[in-house]
Amino acid sequence: MRTSLPGIGATVAGNADILGLDRLDRGVHNSWQVQEAKQRFSEVVRRAVSEGPQVVTRHGEEVAVVIDITEYRRLRGETPDFRKFLLEEPDWDDDLEIPRNRDLPREVNFD
Repeated sequence: MRTSLPGIGATVAGNADILGLDRLDRGVHNSWQVQEAKQRFSEVVRRAVSEGPQVVTRHGEEVAVVIDITEYRRLRGETPDFRKFLLEEPDWDDDLEIPRNRDLPREVNFD
């Protein structure tokens, strides 16, 4: 049995299900065997960024996940928190001057 890989222009001989390539034909691919993930690491990273977490399996058992750096930082609690930033009294320059507009507000007609 030969399986065509969409967008790659290659044909693979053998059982596509064993190679894990049947998911490519359906357009769903978020699980990778270790060997396949090593060979196509750039694609695994690209899909982690654009499609979400990519699971890596070894002998059918999930062993790792490749995720977007933003998601990693969120999970680690490293996401900047604006409220916390303000409460911690940011280190502003002592001579910070914020110019204010001293014009009168526009006139509004309530008729």
